[in-house]
Amino acid sequence: MGRFDADTDADRLDLVTDAIRAHRDRGSAFITLQTPADAPDEPAPWIQFDAETAVVNLDCTDDELDRLEDLLREFGGCTIHERTAPEDADGTNVRIRARVDDARVAQLIERCFREVYERPADYRLWVTEL
Repeated sequence: MGRFDADTDADRLDLVTDAIRAHRDRGSAFITLQTPADAPDEPAPWIQFDAETAVVNLDCTDDELDRLEDLLREFGGCTIHERTAPEDADGTNVRIRARVDDARVAQLIERCFREVYERPADYRLWVTEL
């Protein structure tokens, strides 16, 4: 894999699909994808994927969780597998079982960044861990 960022819909989908393939080839624990934070004092949105377990992992605020649940109604084969909401955290960690092909996982991840995290159409996506 030679590139690690993208800022158009098509390039981001290709980037995620390529990252998933590289993750499988390397046998790494997971991939992490991240976008810039809205403000310097806010955490940057991130999503992880583990191809071996077919689990997408992300953190959500309550509003983001509502948007995620709405989005998942459109994704057959993708269901919330586990939610963890520690008392000392401001949100919920969500694990989604994704029994779909790599291209569909890439679509789910793209739409999570766009719709759940409300990134603009030209947002930059990075593969930060592979």
